[in-house]
Amino acid sequence: MYSIELMVEEHENILKLLKVIQNACCGILEGEELLDEDFRKMISFAREYADKHHHGKEEQILFQQMTEHLGPIGVNLIQHGMLVEHDLGRLHISELEKALNQYREEPQTIYKLHALTEAMGYANLLQRHIDKENQAVYSYAEKSLLPDVLKSVDERVRLFEAKANENHVQETHLRALDELLEKYSAET
Repeated sequence: MYSIELMVEEHENILKLLKVIQNACCGILEGEELLDEDFRKMISFAREYADKHHHGKEEQILFQQMTEHLGPIGVNLIQHGMLVEHDLGRLHISELEKALNQYREEPQTIYKLHALTEAMGYANLLQRHIDKENQAVYSYAEKSLLPDVLKSVDERVRLFEAKANENHVQETHLRALDELLEKYSAET
């Protein structure tokens, strides 16, 4: 199914960001500077690509169809699982930005600690979240939604993706990710 394959592919890009975050945080623990600009690029990727672009397709299309067509199990899985985790991810990113702002204003260790805590909280949450979606949620959707609903999901995802392509969403954020990967690719 096109939409599921695309979302799994996007997960691979998000997992690359999570590795960048982990490597950047480990570098700071080993004495490197907290580079504000790099962390803001990570926030931008998380907000614009992972959340607005990727989660946008999930929330507005796939998950909406699952809650509409899969009864209480679909509703519980999505509303009390996946959407809660999306909101927790947004909170981690918001708190990371707040900590960076505080650290920029007043470079105290406590604000650096808060930034590292929120960055790794986001990375750990999203790692588990992606595993659940790839291993359970997407396959449940493919097995349980009727063929016409799956076809509709694919059509709507194609339109969503086309509009994002027109606005260079993927190109812009994947280029930024490549820059971050080049800088933070060392294994830790």
